[in-house]
Amino acid sequence: MKNQIVVALFLIFAVFIPAQKPILNIKFSEPLSVFIFVKKLSGHRGDNSFKSIFQKSKFNTIQYQDLIKKFDSLSLDYTFQFNDYPYGSKLPGMTEALLKKNLIAASNLSEFKLNSIGLLPNNSINELVWILSEFTPVYNQLIFEPNCKKFESQLKDISNEVIKKNISQYFTIGSIFYNSNWDYSIPFEIAFYPLPDSQGFTAEAFYNNAVCAIENNFDDYDLLISVLLHESFHMLYDEQPLKLKKEIDNYFRKNNSKYSTYAYLLLNEALATALGNGYVYENLINKADESDWYNRKYINLMAKHIYPMIKEYILQGKSIDKEFIDNYIKSYEKNNPEWINELDNIMTYRYMLSDHKKDFDILGQYFPYCSMSESEDHITDASIEKMQATPLTKIIIVSKNNTMQLGLIKRKFKELKSWNYRAEKEFVYNVMLGDKTQMYIINQINTPTEALIKDLVQKSK
Repeated sequence: MKNQIVVALFLIFAVFIPAQKPILNIKFSEPLSVFIFVKKLSGHRGDNSFKSIFQKSKFNTIQYQDLIKKFDSLSLDYTFQFNDYPYGSKLPGMTEALLKKNLIAASNLSEFKLNSIGLLPNNSINELVWILSEFTPVYNQLIFEPNCKKFESQLKDISNEVIKKNISQYFTIGSIFYNSNWDYSIPFEIAFYPLPDSQGFTAEAFYNNAVCAIENNFDDYDLLISVLLHESFHMLYDEQPLKLKKEIDNYFRKNNSKYSTYAYLLLNEALATALGNGYVYENLINKADESDWYNRKYINLMAKHIYPMIKEYILQGKSIDKEFIDNYIKSYEKNNPEWINELDNIMTYRYMLSDHKKDFDILGQYFPYCSMSESEDHITDASIEKMQATPLTKIIIVSKNNTMQLGLIKRKFKELKSWNYRAEKEFVYNVMLGDKTQMYIINQINTPTEALIKDLVQKSK
């Protein structure tokens, strides 16, 4: 039965705590799975297998459609920063991730509700629990029950593979490389859920949790484990000591290369991909993997560029250090000098100012892949100063009080001291700033924002 689909695996991490045997829990969580199911039905989501199955079912009624709209209206994701850490070096706290953590830990929705009070206003928690309770029988009838037998078999096979391939050694390798002190009395909780009528799987990680969807006929468990380790390496990166985070940040800031900022922004994904999809997968299948390791070229290529260096550090039992960072930046500069001018790359990390919130969505339509994003819907001294302090690509759309706002922007950025412009004319101006990020100033008069951004994209090609 569902509540019995839990497998506890004891992994020995002798490097740090020889007497301790940390636990990797592989499980199915009904509360989490229903939450993911409802989220996939959202009007904000595109086509997916859950939505397709639901729309063809008897449950696609006004009653459930209204519940989906109610779910869409809930504000579930608030964030908070760890301000002692350098920007981008540690994931912000996220209430939705904490909600998912509680869903995984809970045996039922009542327990989840009790443990989640305080994360959101009580009314939001109550409405979320009500919606999930209404959709639980829908999920079970449409998704879980038709796939239960195969799914249970997959969980057992994955658990056996983890033991057979001695996966614990790769956690140890990652811990040494990242120089990250993970408390192994805290178990890794990996929650799987069935994903019918789809291809492959998806995975994410947060805190001490990983969540993975698995398709009915998927059986490439070596690939799946390598991706799960990729996600766990993100956690190890996130949990590096503050002192080390500051040292790494300083290595990048003091490096003279104009590529250092964008190389830094790519670091987390490049390392996790080289270690998980590269090193781990190669060792699991006993041969080099010549295929792509990641479905985004910047991450895939950078991971492959630094892979020989990663392997050398692993063989020598070395941790990430200044020499590694300097060589990493050199590799970025040597192999991909054009990347700092490619919008598809630099818009992945962006800070946007505009007096119109709709402009943020328009930019997102052209650059949907985004790992770091900040935005403010007013252009003032304070908002510009916050932008200046953030090492992200900067986009400012000026659409009212053009003369005043352009003058303000020019005064705030020393790089614009000699900049000449005509406030009554539409233009897009680009400059590389002293923090080694690109800035785009769009002066809008009559042309719609979408047309201006589309023109920017076309001219950059």
